[in-house]
Order: sequence, then structure tokens, then C-alpha cells
Amino acid sequence: MKAPELGIRVGLHPHGKRNSMADLGVKVGHSTIIEGDDIRTGVTVLLPPVKNPYRERLFSATFVMNGFSKPIGFVQVDELGYIETPLALTNTLSVYTVASAVVRHMIELNPDLKSVSPVVMECNDSYLNDIRKMVVRDDHYFEAVKNAKLDFEEGSVGAGTGMSAFEFKGGIGSSSRVVEIGGEEYTVASLVLANFGRREDLTIAGVPVGLELKDYPGRGTSGRGSVSMVVATNAPLTARQLRRLGKRAVVGLSRTGGYAYHGSGDVVLAFSTAQTVPLDKEAHLLSFLPDNALSPLFRAAAEATEEAIINALLQARTVEGNGHVRYALPVDRLVEIMERYGRVERA
Repeated sequence: MKAPELGIRVGLHPHGKRNSMADLGVKVGHSTIIEGDDIRTGVTVLLPPVKNPYRERLFSATFVMNGFSKPIGFVQVDELGYIETPLALTNTLSVYTVASAVVRHMIELNPDLKSVSPVVMECNDSYLNDIRKMVVRDDHYFEAVKNAKLDFEEGSVGAGTGMSAFEFKGGIGSSSRVVEIGGEEYTVASLVLANFGRREDLTIAGVPVGLELKDYPGRGTSGRGSVSMVVATNAPLTARQLRRLGKRAVVGLSRTGGYAYHGSGDVVLAFSTAQTVPLDKEAHLLSFLPDNALSPLFRAAAEATEEAIINALLQARTVEGNGHVRYALPVDRLVEIMERYGRVERA
């Protein structure tokens, strides 16, 4: 269940049809790893809507709010302005294994490949997962690729299996917004791996939910953690403009109560599906929106990211692991709180 289904409105722009990355044709797949009492982790893969991302590269950019993070591939994205592989998410100590699997995937698709820059983002799930066992393997990445679809799960799945948010269960969340610019409709979508936040900081649609639930059971850690955010759009934007768009994801993050504490890695990757950078062409004709038309997209990125974080909380389930428990956000209590503050819209 996502925020709109509870009558919780985040922002002003309308949602896309699926209210997720799928509204841009991006398929998402998971490999969820649950073993014994102490393994709660996994891999999540985003497949852009192209046949071969190495040969049909997409304009992209990154933004780092707080660099206590270990993403792979950001340097080349910043230098060249495009991605050339699927995007993957996993736990902190498994980014290297998953990056190797992404490379193997691209070699399979491109037998002549001599160099490629995989993009892998991460959060540390060691509260619920014995991360030192490093159980993620190549085949988990390929399982996630095989499972990729438009109607994908959110919450405690894939890379989100062992993640926490605001001392509740966190994980994968997604949302989208539609805006009109110059008579054309464009979509902006966000997908997050939410693993951050102190309980008291949690804010939903302006309501201090965390303060209201500060005594709810399951607390633990100081609220340090990380969030990896992916923002996508079908608006034609350059890499420079995508960096500007990606920065606005942090506005959405802050509206939920994200403060980028020490120890938190808060990173964004933004890309556009509007046009490709073909590998085998020497000249390209490109289009892009003027900078003075971008404000609606900026707001949409903030709104979609804010709701994506909330959706990660709403769709996560209670998980026990590694000697700890993270309870799902209590939806009944949440609705009661939101109603008391007058922030529930009934159809």
C-alpha cells in the first residue's frame, strides 16, 4: 500500500499511472537473500528501457549530499555524462561482487567489450544482516535481472531486505510525478533504498509522525545510515541539467526528516530516457529543454523522492535478523495520526 491509497497526499503534481519507475519503462528486479537467523540482504537491479545499455547509453549525472558512501561508477558518469550499464543496489560490502556481475552481464551482451563502467549503489544493512559474511554472489545479480518487470515489489525486498529507516523497517520505495512544460507532458520518477533516520525526525506530509511514535518499540542505533536515490525522467535533459535535477531529490529527502548526519551516505544518480548516446556514431543531434523551463521538473523530483521514502516505509514488513528486529511502520497508528492533523484526503 502506498501513500495515496491511504489518502496521504505528498506534493501537488499528479502521479504517473503506476506511481513508480515503471512509468518511464524502467524494469526493476530483486534477488532477496534470507538465510538462517542472520542473513537479510539482497540485490535490486534497474533496467533502463533500451536493449543494450552499453551501446545505447543514457545521459546521466550524480550528486553527493554526504559522501559517507561507496558507490561504484560515479567518477565516469561525472566525467562523460552517461551510464552504460544497468543500475544495481546492494549492501555496502557487496558492491564489488555486484559490480563484477554487471561487467559479466555487459560482456555477455557485447563480446567485443574491453572496458565498461558498472554503476552500483549501496547502504549498510548490518543491523539486520551479518554483512561480514558477504553472501551476495554473481548469480544473485543475474536472478534480479531475470526477475525485472514493470510491476515490481517494494519494501523489504532485494537490496531493501535488511534496511532500516527512522528506526522502523525501511527498504525499496518508488513514486512518480507528471508535469506539463510547453504543452508537453513529462514524467519524473524516483526509486530509493532507504536506510537512514532517527525516529523523532520522521515527517510525513508535514506531520511529525516520528515524534508521535517515538515510544513505539524496536528502536536501536543513533539514526545514522544512508540513502541511495535514483531519479529518472523522460524529459530531454543534458548531463548538466540532470545533475541539477538530481540535487532536488535531497529536497524530498529533507522533507521526510533526512539530515545527512555524520555516517550517512546520501547520494543521487539521475538519468534521462529521452534520447540515447549511441556507441557507434561519431556525431549526435541532441535536444534539451531550456533551463528556465526546468522548475516543474525540480519540484517533481523532490515530491517523487519524498513519497518514495514514505512508500518504502509503508510497504516494508517487520523483519528479524542478526539479533535485532525492525518493526514495520504501524499503518493504523499512522492513519490515526494523519487524521488528527487533518492530512488524510478521502475520495
